[in-house]
Amino acid sequence: MARKIRKGDMVKVLSGKDKGKTGEVITVIPKEDKVIVRGVNIVKRHQRPNAQMRQGGIIEKEAPIYVSKVALVCPSCGNATRVGFKFLEDGKKVRYCKKCGEVIDK
Repeated sequence: MARKIRKGDMVKVLSGKDKGKTGEVITVIPKEDKVIVRGVNIVKRHQRPNAQMRQGGIIEKEAPIYVSKVALVCPSCGNATRVGFKFLEDGKKVRYCKKCGEVIDK
């Protein structure tokens, strides 16, 4: 199944403690229907020191958020929008903005 939200997309959070924030999708987790967005849903975790690699202490990192709580921000019109699919003349399937009708995938 084609994904409406992909890695590298700019999204806006629609609900929750970070409502209204925008950020870039870092990771998509299709099996859980979740995404990780840069700067959104920050949690604190206690980290044990790891050999020479990591320092111990309390670290902050992004936690996954349900994909239904985010909306894609259209690159052309700049609004949070729903995503649709259509086929181009050459038969390629692309995503498009439901508000302005512009193709999102270039």
